[in-house]
Amino acid sequence: MTPEAPRSGPAPEAPPRLFANANFRWLLGGGLLSMLGDQFTLIALPWLVLRLTGDPLVLGLVLAVMGLPRAAFILVGGALVDRHSPQRVLLLTKLLNALWVGLLALLVLCGALQLWMVYALALAIGLTTAFSYPAASSILPLSLPAPLLRAANGSLMALRQFSVLIGPLLAGGLIALLAEPGAAGVQDARGLGLAFGFDALSFLVSSWTLRQVRLLSRPQTGGAPVGAAIAEALRHCWNDVELRTLCLYFAAIGFFVGGPIQVALPVLAQQQLPGGAAALGLLLAGHGGGVLVGMALSGLRRRFGLGNLGATVLLIDAIAGCVFLPFGHIHAAWQGVLLLAPLGALAGFVQVAVYTWMQQRVPPAMLGRAMGLFMFLFMGIAPLAAAAAGAGLALWGPQALFTFSGVALLGLVALGLFTPLRRLRDAPAGSPA
Repeated sequence: MTPEAPRSGPAPEAPPRLFANANFRWLLGGGLLSMLGDQFTLIALPWLVLRLTGDPLVLGLVLAVMGLPRAAFILVGGALVDRHSPQRVLLLTKLLNALWVGLLALLVLCGALQLWMVYALALAIGLTTAFSYPAASSILPLSLPAPLLRAANGSLMALRQFSVLIGPLLAGGLIALLAEPGAAGVQDARGLGLAFGFDALSFLVSSWTLRQVRLLSRPQTGGAPVGAAIAEALRHCWNDVELRTLCLYFAAIGFFVGGPIQVALPVLAQQQLPGGAAALGLLLAGHGGGVLVGMALSGLRRRFGLGNLGATVLLIDAIAGCVFLPFGHIHAAWQGVLLLAPLGALAGFVQVAVYTWMQQRVPPAMLGRAMGLFMFLFMGIAPLAAAAAGAGLALWGPQALFTFSGVALLGLVALGLFTPLRRLRDAPAGSPA
């Protein structure tokens, strides 16, 4: 039997370049401005509360008032995103956030701000964010061809990380430049007011750029009740064995990584490193810079050297465990940077790949709810991890806590070898029936 001759016909077209796509350019420009504006508010709001009250407890309550509704309503937000399209929901949330932050700026500049107003506006911002998060994570797969998705995620996530690094410097510089020495009450009012004003303006401009995006498809769930729509998504994610395994695995990894980074790292810097706060800043900058590089590279690389996504995830987490084992014994900031920078690069690399995998795995009509569930898991894990790390520090100290976390990470990797995670392919086969 002779081999079949190759079929004639035109060669398949190469995937279009990312920056040649008009939708991506609009999303990139508006997203960069909005992410930078977010950093201005994240710096200005705590500074404002401390200037108003001088009480760290009040600051904690304000941040809790902002964070709790975001976690409580993010699944509802995902259901409404699927029903009404991520573009419409995201546009509305941008306009609402422009209103809330713009009102905060006006009250600060006019000297009319009172503490109860801060609580009210923090609650409004947190509630609005519960709907913007799933909308923002769902719009990309509906706006770009599938071959561009990973590169787009890599670019946007790298820009978000860049804004985290540069935004606080710009916001802090603005507040310090326009400080009012000797003023009573809320000092630095002009700088704080302009910081909030910049964020409000960024929401308005990014809402205009968002209106220029033309969705390639508009899947909707119909008129199903919100509760039923959320239950449907939960069942789907649970019945998809690979998706369920990935979510549970990453929740466990986040518990043993997030706690030490949030809580133990500052204590270690204070107790063991020369420079204290300056050393902590270097450690966080080294890790953040590594994440930025890893995210940018992940968008450019289409295949993994190990052959599949699952094996790469397990390898990177094994490396993280090996880094955590000696990390509690460092005695110089440069030692910590040498460990954290490459670890951050590996983590950023795999974050983009996993995020893209989920966007392609979940049916478009369920994407808002699925991404909302993924975010809900991490929002719930973060405070639990911080509390557990705090208890571990009280019992053992930072050296033993980092060592224990490293052993736990290696144990999770070993467990993952016996789950469907190790067979996870880079390109999902499609949504299970």
